[in-house]
Amino acid sequence: MATFPRNDIVSLTDVQPTHELGESYGPDLRLADLLTPELAELELGYGTAYGDLRLRTAIADRHGVRPDQVVITVGGMHAIFLLAYLVADRGGQVVTTAPLFPLARNSYESVGADVRVIPLSFDDGYQLSAEDVRSYLTPDTKLVSLATPQNPSGVAVSRETLGQIAAAMAEICPDAYLMVDETYRTASYGDDPIAETAVHLGPKVVSVASLSKCHGAAGLRIGWLISTDADLVDRMVTAKFNTVVSAAPVTEALAVRVFEREDEILGVRRRWLADAVTTTEEWVRANDELVEWIRPDAGALCCVRLKPEVSVERFRRAAAELSVRVADGDWFGDEPRAFRLGFGYPPPVELKAALEALATALRQAVRPPD
Repeated sequence: MATFPRNDIVSLTDVQPTHELGESYGPDLRLADLLTPELAELELGYGTAYGDLRLRTAIADRHGVRPDQVVITVGGMHAIFLLAYLVADRGGQVVTTAPLFPLARNSYESVGADVRVIPLSFDDGYQLSAEDVRSYLTPDTKLVSLATPQNPSGVAVSRETLGQIAAAMAEICPDAYLMVDETYRTASYGDDPIAETAVHLGPKVVSVASLSKCHGAAGLRIGWLISTDADLVDRMVTAKFNTVVSAAPVTEALAVRVFEREDEILGVRRRWLADAVTTTEEWVRANDELVEWIRPDAGALCCVRLKPEVSVERFRRAAAELSVRVADGDWFGDEPRAFRLGFGYPPPVELKAALEALATALRQAVRPPD
């Protein structure tokens, strides 16, 4: 019987604890931030299979492509699942990495793909090289699935490395697609530059993203896939129609409003994230006898690792008792001592309180001397 693997990351949808450090995005937008009188006149019929043209145009303009090269999906995971279904079902070979956002890998396994995982490690800074990917490619590879910045680490894959990977694929598996999940691409810190989209690296390179993380609009459930391969776009539109028919016109219209205000929204959030990553860095430095981290390149999250002096079991128990939640590393295929810390979600005062509670949990979990 077909099924999806269960992962404890589903607990993030449960009741929120006092101190939330498990989430992977910044503060939520509110409906009032986007409402206009014109939206009251919106007809509640079906949308189009491609997606609202205004919305596709806004996304296309930001990626240097045409609107007909953009397909609107119900969140980024919908795009990833449909792509997996179309190109890698029934044993199709997928190359990806670990640690990895578990729902992505679950999508590949659920369609029966042969999933080959490149291990990335905390000790190596979660860095991915083109040579790593090349060593996993075969003529049977159908899809290479990468994220930049990565979830859970926030570590980016350079455009140079992505270009080298695309070149290796053109040589070894020329019919395969390189999917780059760019969900956190625009979540830079302060005045840091925004990485260029990977979609122009070749006709077999596909970009997937959503409004959930950088823009704080996860509740809209709006994602997209961008491809310059007309045949793939056509197949994606057909697949979308056969699964959900269309996205909701209400949320598509609200998503247009997000893009109309994008400069303002992202400007505020980049300053928010810059302050939050600095606060987190100071917390790590103050507790460096018990934890270490990999500083992220962008996004609202990072990976922290417990030092050997700290018991993983005691730490998890103490954190739960103090009502502070982080995202366990084994949710993502990482080592148990590592965990994802989401610094972008709580307001500044709450972030500091949450980190103080986390420090208390650390001290309570120190192993007794022999």
